Amino acid sequence: MRIQEKERLRLRRHRRVRGRVEGTELRPRLNVSRSINHIYAQIIDDSTGHTLAAASTLDKSLKGSLKSGGNVEAATAVGTLIAQKAKEAGIEAVVFDRGGYKYHGRVAALADGARAGGLSF
Repeated sequence: MRIQEKERLRLRRHRRVRGRVEGTELRPRLNVSRSINHIYAQIIDDSTGHTLAAASTLDKSLKGSLKSGGNVEAATAVGTLIAQKAKEAGIEAVVFDRGGYKYHGRVAALADGARAGGLSF
């Protein structure tokens, strides 16, 4: 399967999931995005359209300590960092938006790291 076809199918899944998952003021949306080299997480309030917290493998606190930004270890570190930033912003519970990716590998590791950091979803 060509890469363009895989990305088209992922975006189709993402639109389908976003039709059902919406972040509110009480339970914002934890969005996950990934590339080959990095993984990104945002906590978004969809009612106002604002990003409340964000973390990625490019953050200064993680960049020097990670061997690579595109592995499960890095995703777990980003998950714990986003949970820490969410607690600082007063967020306890979120709705998880996997972005059309399979709940497997780096996406699952980020979710597990966020749960270990204290977020509930």
